Amino acid sequence: MIAEPSSTAPTLRPYQAQLINDLYQQINEGYRRIAIIAGTGAGKTIIGGQICAQAEAQGCRLLFLVHLDVLVGQTYDKMKAFGLRCGFIKAGWPEDSTAPIQIASIQTMGKRDWWRSWSADLVFYDEAHTTAFSQVGQEVLYFTHPQAVHLGMTATPYRLGQGQMGDHFQTFVASPVPSTLQGMGFLASMKYYGVPTDGQIDLGGVRVMAGDYDERDLKNACDRPELITRIVEEWHRLTPGKRTIAFCVDVEHARHVAEAFRAAGISADTVDGSTRIKDRQRLYRALGAGRLLVLTSCNVISIGFDEPSVEVGLLLRPTQSRALHFQQIGRVMRISPQTGKDYGIILDQAGNLQRLGFPEDIKTYHLPTSRDSLHSRMVPTKQCPDCNRIVLTFITECPDCTYQWPTELQLHTDELVELLSDEQLKQVQTERMRHFFKEQRRKTFNEGHSPSWTRKVFFRTFSRWPKEEWYLGAVFSHNNTLENKMAYKRYLMAIAQEHERSLSWVLNEFQKEFGPDSWQDVFSTP
Repeated sequence: MIAEPSSTAPTLRPYQAQLINDLYQQINEGYRRIAIIAGTGAGKTIIGGQICAQAEAQGCRLLFLVHLDVLVGQTYDKMKAFGLRCGFIKAGWPEDSTAPIQIASIQTMGKRDWWRSWSADLVFYDEAHTTAFSQVGQEVLYFTHPQAVHLGMTATPYRLGQGQMGDHFQTFVASPVPSTLQGMGFLASMKYYGVPTDGQIDLGGVRVMAGDYDERDLKNACDRPELITRIVEEWHRLTPGKRTIAFCVDVEHARHVAEAFRAAGISADTVDGSTRIKDRQRLYRALGAGRLLVLTSCNVISIGFDEPSVEVGLLLRPTQSRALHFQQIGRVMRISPQTGKDYGIILDQAGNLQRLGFPEDIKTYHLPTSRDSLHSRMVPTKQCPDCNRIVLTFITECPDCTYQWPTELQLHTDELVELLSDEQLKQVQTERMRHFFKEQRRKTFNEGHSPSWTRKVFFRTFSRWPKEEWYLGAVFSHNNTLENKMAYKRYLMAIAQEHERSLSWVLNEFQKEFGPDSWQDVFSTP
């Protein structure tokens, strides 16, 4: 099968080009088994396609391994975008052993033999945390093609059970971490919410099997009418009218969730492993167009689903797998300027965020081995009692509703030190300094002292000056009522008179608290 060259071949982002250059450098240094870590939204499709195109242009023969039927078609679409000629090792797709690129399903490979003697210069493992650990993947890696260059592409290098990526791959190259891609504008910013206590899943009777929760026990714990009703209520309260995908325990649970949304007047449907490819595509198009608002699934839209307009993810299946957890969140992290998507939202009924953390927690990638303790990198979180926003433990003021946690409950650094990275400990210290500054700023105002006194006390305590952005809303917690503005005006005018300060000084101090040009409606008032 021959694909016509595309006139609109994808253009690499700068960091994608850098990753590929880093990869070639590793190969030139003699590495033969290299992991490629690129989180959801980083552009694995374009990165993989470019690598394949450049390998084919150099006369290389390439074996491309996938583990799901739906990924065969998606991979072929990728190859067509680069004008590449492909053969297939997959039932229902045409075989062509003379093609330089073979797209191979690991399930079909187990039933056929000719590929074992097909000389490949490069083996590419899509979703390598799965394909490279299959029986066929291990055979290719160590027995049938040991002299080839082996590239393992994954969004999340962590696995449950025996074996980690670092046990089989020698080194890695990586895209920027999610928080960096958010700063670049290539990923959407996120908001995270839990559900009230009475709507949370009770895992007390759920066993752990092969490193994750037993699905039969999860079925009993999660597929309950009262829990399903509560998540529909929370969706209506927090994210009404937004395109949504739901990650469920099993097919029946997914259908029950969809039925509950339909009963509430919301267009909803279910996709599962038995859904035909063309029907899946129809549902995805309906979701993207807004004709369908909620799509529920079990183990289908965690991988290979790409609809950037989706704004909300419902985490309804508890897991201990960081790979699955981050893949699910990644489904709603893609940007979609065309649909006006401002950010992604996660509603977590499963407790996965507090168990496994946020994608923004990732400060750097590494290649884990079986000797690593993956759980040592978990970062504690807490849930706002007023609006249910989930934040890191050291946050003292909710970014949504401005709820303030009591001072005595804010931080227990003796318990956190072993769990936080150096960068996160710096964040804790910064947050403590910010809180100290705000508290001192309020105290200075209430006691009628000059605003400069706060700055002096802060420097005396921390041997550094406070950050300029900490002044905004420090005294009144962003409660910018006319009453508060008038009170602050009277306070500053009294200080100015006592210390012979100018009106310009008064306006400057006023804007530190309330923002630029905030003085106009107050200082025109007698």
